[in-house]
Amino acid sequence: MTAEEDAKWLQWVTHQFKTIAGNDGEINLQDFKKALQSFFAERFFVLFDSDGSGTITLQELQEALTLLIHGSPMDKLKFLFQVYDVDGSGSVDPDELRTVLQACLHESAISLPQEKLDQLALALFESADKDCSGTITFEELRDELQRVPEVMENLTISHALCLAAFVGLHVLLFALAASAYRAFGASVMVAKGCGQCLNFDCSFIAVLMLRRCLTWLRATWLAQVLPLDHNIQFHQLMGYVVVGLSLVHTVAHVVNFALQAQSEASPFRFWELLLTTRPGIGWVHGLASPTGVALLLLLLLMFACSSSCVRRRGHFEVFYWTHLSYLPMWLLLILHGPNFWKWLLVPGTLFFLEKTISLAASRMAALNIVEVNLLPSKVTHLLIKRPPLFHYRPGDYLYLNIPSIARYEWHPFTISNTIWLHIRSQGQWTNRLFESFKKSDPVFCGSKRLSRRLEMKRSQRKSQQGVQPQPIDFRASAQSAVASSKEVTVELTSYRPEGTLWREREGMVNTGTKDRTRALRQAAAEDRVLVRLKKLELGVGEPKIFLPGMVGRFLELHMYMTSALSKNDIKAIGLQMALDLLAKKEKKDSITGLQTRTQPGRPDWNKVFQKVAAEKKGKVQVFFCGSPALAKILKGHCEQFSFKFFQENF
Repeated sequence: MTAEEDAKWLQWVTHQFKTIAGNDGEINLQDFKKALQSFFAERFFVLFDSDGSGTITLQELQEALTLLIHGSPMDKLKFLFQVYDVDGSGSVDPDELRTVLQACLHESAISLPQEKLDQLALALFESADKDCSGTITFEELRDELQRVPEVMENLTISHALCLAAFVGLHVLLFALAASAYRAFGASVMVAKGCGQCLNFDCSFIAVLMLRRCLTWLRATWLAQVLPLDHNIQFHQLMGYVVVGLSLVHTVAHVVNFALQAQSEASPFRFWELLLTTRPGIGWVHGLASPTGVALLLLLLLMFACSSSCVRRRGHFEVFYWTHLSYLPMWLLLILHGPNFWKWLLVPGTLFFLEKTISLAASRMAALNIVEVNLLPSKVTHLLIKRPPLFHYRPGDYLYLNIPSIARYEWHPFTISNTIWLHIRSQGQWTNRLFESFKKSDPVFCGSKRLSRRLEMKRSQRKSQQGVQPQPIDFRASAQSAVASSKEVTVELTSYRPEGTLWREREGMVNTGTKDRTRALRQAAAEDRVLVRLKKLELGVGEPKIFLPGMVGRFLELHMYMTSALSKNDIKAIGLQMALDLLAKKEKKDSITGLQTRTQPGRPDWNKVFQKVAAEKKGKVQVFFCGSPALAKILKGHCEQFSFKFFQENF
């Protein structure tokens, strides 16, 4: 920490202490445990209470935390040993170690059988107890931890150009329109300037959501120049701009109407100018004022219902239906402004052509769900028979509609296999999907659960071997009658935000969801056309997959459990060392059972990118699907290492 950062941290600690402490300015054990909510609270309390008074003062807390932050590695090791020494005897026995490891598992949200926990404790204890005395001393723990170096160590140009062009175009449009009306006063100039900008924005905003056009553009040289993977962010940005310009445009007109109404030469009152057709303002029967009011109300409604608090709290239908108001808005805009139809002509034609093609393609063939498998963590696995005209590659995604759940809702999902969709229950629609199949699936209800599961596995195995599985008759029981009627509609065009252009890359790092990783892993294992791709790193799976003609390890897969305490966390060092030792002994990960070692906590992206850069496998491109916060972090690292960054947005 710098001196300034240290001062801010000290100020924050003081504030938190005063929030918890009572009137006497001290914290007792109960309050400390309540605040920390951890098994380690009691151990930390004992160590922080240096005078043994049974309470912690602000000075004692600051001294202890300063030691942990600014102390030497040896000071931190001594503190760690005292945490593990639960009974304070000066040594750690196997049962104390097991107690600490169990608490680490609980705080990492990891559940293991008691037998596995015993194995972890014994693996770490036997490795550290060099003299076989039955206890671990501080020196033995120090020597064991020093075998793990990382424990001791750790105790965007295209966007700017597009934004500049966007701002420059608005300045130009505003200036040209305002100068044409300079004889009518400032309020009219502002209104006309904003109106001209809105002509462009309200038409071009639709272009940013043309999925088919964008998919095609990603396969051209424009993908290297334009930030096509951030079309949704630009769409949202333009939405904010439209709202802002509309408010300024309206206020300017209101000011102008107020000035006109005050003039003795005007035969109209203010409310007539603002709300009626009597003044004859506009090119279609004087409809400019009433259509303007209607447009503003519709726009504010759409804007309010597009907020994240609406979309991410299970109210997608509200967002969806209010967003469809762009159709009446375009009609009102044509009636409102005499030049808007000219601006809308090309974008509107493209938009309606794409919508028409999508609707026609989705109705070309009636599709049915061939198989349903409800997986752990509320994931719905759907297998859909592929229509003859539907072409795609693993890693693409499609838009899915199930009329029995929501007739007019379309949702994007990554294609995992031969139209396998793995749909995690995260929102209202996906939860309803899972529950509807759960109620009717004989795997979850009925006396033939094992037979049904065996039939599923065999059908799944056939599909992997290239044999078309026979549709399973869901109508065998009354309970499964609902499942048999699960007709689905799929847009018969697969979208590839990444353009499946990774087939042309030399080096690639893929980070994101399990669906995306599973699909890319399958493509890497099956596709023999990956000639230029020299190195592929994925986020989940097993390593040691080689392709013909490749030298060395071609495919590396890394698994992270972000909820788990990392090795850098002083509370979890012992647990992670035990997991490492047991994984080496059993040749598999104790948590997942896979060969790949599950890495606790979040990835150290700096080390990951340094490793990829050091291997010099060619031009490296990073593909990401996930949260915007993580995207920002990865993009920063890509800029640092001169890697290309692509982000998928549904």
